[in-house]
Amino acid sequence: MAELPPTETPQTFRHLPQQVGIDAYGNGGFRFAELSHRGSLLCLPGRMQAWPVSSPAELTLASLESVLDASSQIDVLLIGLGSDIVLIDPAIRAAFRERNVIVEATQTGGAIRTYNVLLAEDRAVAAALIAVEHAR
Repeated sequence: MAELPPTETPQTFRHLPQQVGIDAYGNGGFRFAELSHRGSLLCLPGRMQAWPVSSPAELTLASLESVLDASSQIDVLLIGLGSDIVLIDPAIRAAFRERNVIVEATQTGGAIRTYNVLLAEDRAVAAALIAVEHAR
């Protein structure tokens, strides 16, 4: 997986009406489907969308409302927490457990790699990815 070149200027992105793999990440954004996006990203069944979360401290049930709304179509939610692994609010895990969705929270790079594999296997996967400056 490549890091976005620092000279690349991402396009303004709000929504892509399909779920696709991530080609590159870093420099504060992601590249997928021949698009570049600066900022965090939600990858949901049937769509990719900008996500206004920039740190794990902003990870709340409210910030994950779009994912909760799509939970009947999701078996696994991968949360990319940025550069470090931190504990997430137990209420988040409980809300998804009630909906039979497994939550895995890790560094953004690891979440992307797992997301791409599960998506390629045609699994019911979603990802909430906090953008990072440096790919790992």
